[in-house]
Amino acid sequence: MPKPRILILRAPGTNCDVETAFAFERAGGSPETVHIGALLESPRLAHEFQIFCIPGGFSYGDDIAAGRIVANQLRHRLTDALAELKSQGKLILGICNGFQILLKADVLLTPGRDGLPAATLTINGSRKFEDRWVRLRTQRSPCVFFSGIQEMYLPVAHAEGRFVTRDVATLAALEAGGHVALRYASPLASDDEVPYPDNPNQSMAAIAGVCDTTGRVCGLMPHPERHIERTQHPHWTREPSPLEQGDGLRVFQNAVRYFA
Repeated sequence: MPKPRILILRAPGTNCDVETAFAFERAGGSPETVHIGALLESPRLAHEFQIFCIPGGFSYGDDIAAGRIVANQLRHRLTDALAELKSQGKLILGICNGFQILLKADVLLTPGRDGLPAATLTINGSRKFEDRWVRLRTQRSPCVFFSGIQEMYLPVAHAEGRFVTRDVATLAALEAGGHVALRYASPLASDDEVPYPDNPNQSMAAIAGVCDTTGRVCGLMPHPERHIERTQHPHWTREPSPLEQGDGLRVFQNAVRYFA
C-alpha cells in the first residue's frame, strides 16, 4: 500500500518544517513541504495529500498576533479547500504556531452563533516566552493523533499559548463534546488545576490540545516533532527509557497508520 502523503505548510517565519517532515518520514509517511504562496495560487494542490500539517514557528514574525496572518489567508482564500479535506476524511494537524493558525482560522472549533470564536490562544500568564519540557496527559476524545497514548513528555516553546475560551459555558461545552484532547499534567495537582510551571502558559483547565468533533482535526501547543528520538529526552542518560523512540513519534505514527 502506498505511503500517505503529508503536506507540510511553510510560510515566512516557519522554522519547524524540517523536523516535522522528518518525524512523518520516520513514522512511515511521505512528507512534502509546500510554501503557502504555492497553495494560495493552486488550492487544489492540497487534495493530492492525505494529511495537512501546519508546523511550528513564527509565521510572518507573529507581527500582528501569533498565527493571525496565515489564519486570515486560510479563512479568506482556502476555506473551501480545507472544508473539502475534512469532508473527505483526511487529517489536519497544527503544532504550536499551527495550532494558533487553525484556531484563529475557525478550522478547528466552530464559532458561536454570533460568529465569534469559541476560544483563542493568547499571551502566556507569565508574560514571557516559555521554553521548557512538560508532562502531558491525553483525555477521552475521538482524536486520531492521540489514539492509544496516555501520557507524553514533550517540550513547549511559545509566547502565546494560553488557551482561553470566551466564557465558562463554552469551556464546559468543549469538555462535554470531547474536544479537549490533551492537558498539561502535574504529579501534585488534579487534571484541571495544574499550576505554573507544569501548566507553562496557565491555560484554562490546563488545556494543551483540542480536536474537532470527528477527531481528525487537531491542534496542540507542545512539539511532538522535538521528541522523536529517545536521546532527545533531557534525562536520557540518567533515566533509561524502555522505549526505543521518543514520545512524540507516536503522534505521527497514529496519523500515518490511520490510512493503512
